[in-house]
Amino acid sequence: MKRIIVALLSLVFAASALSAESAFSTIEDLDGRNIGVQTAVLYEELIMDRVPNATFQYYTMPNDMILALQSGKVDAYLIEEVSYGVQKKNHPDLTVLDEVAGYINATCIIGNNEKQDRILSELNAFIAESWENGLLDELYDYWIADFDPINDTCDIGGFTGENGIISVAVEGGYEPFSFISNGHESGFDVDFICRFARAYGYTPEFYEVPFEAIAPGVESGKYDIGMNIVVSEERNETGTLSDVYYTTPIRLVILGEDESDLTFFQKLGESFYKTFIRENRWELFLQGAGITILITVTSILAGTILGFIIYMLCRKGNVIMNKGTNVFLWLIHGMPTVLLLMILYYIVFGSTRLSGVWVSVVGFSLMFACSMIDMLRVGCNAIGRGQFEASTALGYSESQSFFKIILPQAAQHFLPIYRNDVVTLIKETSVVGYIAVLDLTKISDLVRSRTYEAFFPLIVTAIMYFVISAILTRIVTAVENSIDPKRRKKEKILKGVKEIE
Repeated sequence: MKRIIVALLSLVFAASALSAESAFSTIEDLDGRNIGVQTAVLYEELIMDRVPNATFQYYTMPNDMILALQSGKVDAYLIEEVSYGVQKKNHPDLTVLDEVAGYINATCIIGNNEKQDRILSELNAFIAESWENGLLDELYDYWIADFDPINDTCDIGGFTGENGIISVAVEGGYEPFSFISNGHESGFDVDFICRFARAYGYTPEFYEVPFEAIAPGVESGKYDIGMNIVVSEERNETGTLSDVYYTTPIRLVILGEDESDLTFFQKLGESFYKTFIRENRWELFLQGAGITILITVTSILAGTILGFIIYMLCRKGNVIMNKGTNVFLWLIHGMPTVLLLMILYYIVFGSTRLSGVWVSVVGFSLMFACSMIDMLRVGCNAIGRGQFEASTALGYSESQSFFKIILPQAAQHFLPIYRNDVVTLIKETSVVGYIAVLDLTKISDLVRSRTYEAFFPLIVTAIMYFVISAILTRIVTAVENSIDPKRRKKEKILKGVKEIE
């Protein structure tokens, strides 16, 4: 009976595989289907008129589309032919439609700042020269046609820097154009900009930014150059684009037959090796965890102090201070975390060199300060007015009454909420990758972009967040227990009290 069931299931899977293989042979066959595309690349415009009933699903990273395809969330996805070549090496079950979806031209977008005209002129001259002397063809062959993800390296040194620093926004997770290799930036775009910087006396600083955030960051003046921007009429109207530095076909990727002969455990072992051992990538996870801890702990401390100071200024009923604080709370509480960070990074601190890490600290400190103010208000209001009056009757000053009588009791009310807010803050730091911070989540994304594996990067990242949360929660719990009178020893409570004979 078992053999019959196994045989039937095998026939079903074989039939579904054959039907899947023969279901899509032209672009029109995908009409009415789900098609994946990376956010802001505009590849969908190439086929919209041919698949008017298709639903386009947008993804932040190209490799997320592979998982979506394999899990059936999309029936196909659009990607550059050169990137498909890299993906195919890691996922033999991928294939493409024979018909090309279209062609795109890629340019650089130039920052809206005082260096714009100069950099645009120099970059266009370098691009023209590179087409003439064959440099761009040489880079294309090295990084794209003959790309070796393990051995290909990029020279990121030899800069004279007499003309200053140029900040360059790259995606950082898009092999072979920009990715992290052996702890530093590498790829076609990085190599191209490094050669430009050496030729014109600059020192480049690279920032790994989600693709959809590159153009806004450059247009705000935060970055001097943004790489790999697809040319479109609308972008020509709103942004300052360089000349084209590469052209590539766009392909529709679908599922084919898995040509790999590795067993499940062999694939698992290879995935573990690529995720942690190759290029010592385990060090990247530790670095990302360190950045996450730095942002979290600093924000908690700064937010706690700031919130306490603001509450102390408001607690005596200052009308102006209270109204200002209420507006502050309304603004911060009503704004999504990502939006707050992007406003701080691209607008408030847009003209400064303040790093994304410290902008994140500012943003999360403001958020935690708001929570701290609310907690203090709730906790202190829960203590009856009579206790304050009794303490003043015993000779305590107003300040002594607050710190010795009111605050310790109020802390018992708000510390459980405080503990939960600490955990919430840790989780919310996962969005700082939007402002070019290499935190734990961003490192996980970058590693996934190299390994084309999801299991180990995501599971280990989740475990590391659990560990960080557990440690910080234990610390807050220890503080909570230390001020709980029910947990204090009798001799400590009676310290200073004379025994009546």
